[in-house]
Amino acid sequence: MTVNLKIRSQALTGEKGKKNWIKRASARAMLRAVDFKNDEDFKKPLIAVASPYTNATPCNNHLEELGNLLKKELFNNNTMPIIFGTPIVSDGITMGTEGMKYSLPSRELIADSIETMIEAYYCDAAITLGGCDKSIPGAVMPLARVNIPGIFIYGGSIQPGKYKGKDLTIVSTFEAIGEYNKGKINKKELHEIECSSCPGSGACGGMFTANTMASAMEVLGLSLPYTVTTPAVTEKNELHPRKITEIKEAAKAIKNLLKNRIFVKDILTKKAFENAITIVMALGGSTNAVLHLLALAHEADVDLTLKDFQRISNRTPLIANMKPSGKYVMTNLDKIGGIPVVMKHLLDNKLLHGDCLTVTGKTIYENIIDLGKIPEKQDLLYTVKKPLAKKGQHIKILFGNLAPEGCLIKLSGKKISKFSGYAKVFEKEEDALNPVLKGKIKKGDVIVIRGEGPKGGPGMREMLQITGAVAGMGLQKDVALITDGRFSGGSHGIIIGHIAPESFVGGPIALIKNNDKIEIDLQKREINLLITSKEMQKRKKLIKPAKIKPAKGYLAKYREQVTSASLGAITT
Repeated sequence: MTVNLKIRSQALTGEKGKKNWIKRASARAMLRAVDFKNDEDFKKPLIAVASPYTNATPCNNHLEELGNLLKKELFNNNTMPIIFGTPIVSDGITMGTEGMKYSLPSRELIADSIETMIEAYYCDAAITLGGCDKSIPGAVMPLARVNIPGIFIYGGSIQPGKYKGKDLTIVSTFEAIGEYNKGKINKKELHEIECSSCPGSGACGGMFTANTMASAMEVLGLSLPYTVTTPAVTEKNELHPRKITEIKEAAKAIKNLLKNRIFVKDILTKKAFENAITIVMALGGSTNAVLHLLALAHEADVDLTLKDFQRISNRTPLIANMKPSGKYVMTNLDKIGGIPVVMKHLLDNKLLHGDCLTVTGKTIYENIIDLGKIPEKQDLLYTVKKPLAKKGQHIKILFGNLAPEGCLIKLSGKKISKFSGYAKVFEKEEDALNPVLKGKIKKGDVIVIRGEGPKGGPGMREMLQITGAVAGMGLQKDVALITDGRFSGGSHGIIIGHIAPESFVGGPIALIKNNDKIEIDLQKREINLLITSKEMQKRKKLIKPAKIKPAKGYLAKYREQVTSASLGAITT
């Protein structure tokens, strides 16, 4: 028996022999002007293809080519693609500028754009592509929101840059700025690092936000196995041949999902999210994964909180030696088996739920059961029994009197149990950069950057520029940085972000004064301002409303709608 794959789109195109066939003649007339050439085409399912191409960033520069290939393959598989783009904001390019305020909000804009196209055209299924940080969660949130059959395709990681025999990433350039100011390198060396860091198309190479979220998508079951570690391009900067194969497989897989009526919410269960958090902890992934997985869980109607991240962190060791804290990049992981090898090891050690459904129509267990063990004679992947760092030593969720709703720190195996120091307070990121570069920040200082939360920014800017400068100045082990903003996946050091409530809404971070003592206690999982409760109450009474930084257009709407970072900074 033939299964009808037009589970929604008959409302748009009509169905021959039914009453709505006549009524939808005008819609078909317009569609005939594009890719619908005959009556048979209107019997085929409509597949939304979100292809967020832009030449403004290497992360998404090649997605136009991928999107066009996917469009062709969908035609070949008797489906009708409707292809479109979305806005894209490059974190690495806008970092340290006002333009970065649009980065996190662009996640919502991308999600809303894709939802709009899926719903307006009654698409039966969707395949979304993503490259840079926000285009990944932005591409999958609407799939859960609309709840149709859907697949996510990652554009792939950039090839590593090369300089003096070392692999480079974009973080290398940020840190080189600090090294130059410290006198460790000269202007010529800085320029050579700049010119060598990004050799072609693809997302930033380390286990930064894009690669972290792509890995999470494969473990969630929304991407086909073995696909997220495939490089975007070859060393000649040509589209990687495995990407072409993956496009063909995705075009077939989406039909299978339609035939079997497998919807995104069938895949995005609480167990699936626990698997995704596990891979983030095991690989040493970005803190931004916390924001994005909370937001995706909200769209999927899954109850996920910060406490779930801590619970899973407590049982998961760090086993990947990946940049920014480690040695290797995504292309190195690809060469030893990619994400499935990591998943198989975690599954064998009872750290993953193997019964979760995936876009293959099979479970995780069925997808990877035949895989072998982690390869020997390599130092990228360690084992659960002999990890790079023990359980609970990657991302920790902290509370305390400075973060009643929570905040987080990325340890990546750093052996820190307690840090205390004296506050140097700045009202925005730019104000802190020059003091760091001019050597005014000393060992034992706690840099406090506030007013950068979801509402305060608005937009919760990342701070790779400042953390890169701290690292480049050689202070990453001796200076702490705390903020109600967030950090790039490329950041490392004693850094605490997502402090909630944020200062803009009167959170305790707004009460800190210069030279106040701040204590970070990782044993208790707390961050505290060391003043008396009486002084705290006094300051609360005297605190003045935050100076509202001007916001217009989209940012004004975002400020009005966005929630706390502890909830994923969502707007729906």
